[in-house]
Amino acid sequence: MPRQRKAENLEETTPRKPRQRKREVGGVNNLRLKAITPLSRKQDDMIQAYEQGLHVIASGAAGGGKGYIALFLALRSVLQKMQDKIIIIRTAVSCRPQGYMPGNIVEKEEIYSLPYKQIINDLFDSGTAYDELLKKRIIEFTTTSYLRGLTFDNAIVFFDEFQNASQEEIETVLTRLGQNSKVIFAGDLRQSDLYRSRDVSGFNWLINLTEGKVLKKYFKHIKFTFDDCVRSEFVKNVLMAIDMS
Repeated sequence: MPRQRKAENLEETTPRKPRQRKREVGGVNNLRLKAITPLSRKQDDMIQAYEQGLHVIASGAAGGGKGYIALFLALRSVLQKMQDKIIIIRTAVSCRPQGYMPGNIVEKEEIYSLPYKQIINDLFDSGTAYDELLKKRIIEFTTTSYLRGLTFDNAIVFFDEFQNASQEEIETVLTRLGQNSKVIFAGDLRQSDLYRSRDVSGFNWLINLTEGKVLKKYFKHIKFTFDDCVRSEFVKNVLMAIDMS
């Protein structure tokens, strides 16, 4: 994750937080978004593409800060009143079957929201930031199971781990976008949790779709490699070793 400063009214970036250009952003109650600087060229590419008004697809190696940057950009947009809320979406696929989990829908989904809770609390340097924003409905977390018929207006949609989603799930998310909404996809095809033969990832379908003639002008695809890993030197070397094996 990026290196950060103590709570100033500024920005963020990745899983070891990036140092950043300082920009003023607003706050929510006593919450103030941190300032950060991109720790890699690819993080900077994400920020620039988003600031140019493009929808963003960030794919590739773990530890590059894709989710961290995505949430920073989304939070900054909401705090600057460019959009009203952030909708975090992922498909309810786990890396191993765990049987039926007890509880209601919110309780079942809570385990999937933990990474975002950690990032958002870190971005605000507050252990309660995620819960506060959730209560105010500035942040909503859901899975692809409950999207049919919805329209997302004035929202930033962050679809994480999209390598685990089918073409149909990705298509559903794309067609939910309403007025003044943007989408950020993040995923790594090498970390797919689709283990059943009938499960087919929509990852390549999305890339091909958004690089085609009709949609290319709306999207920017940024590809992270192990060179962009900022989580730790160890993880970077693990990814390098995997690439060489």
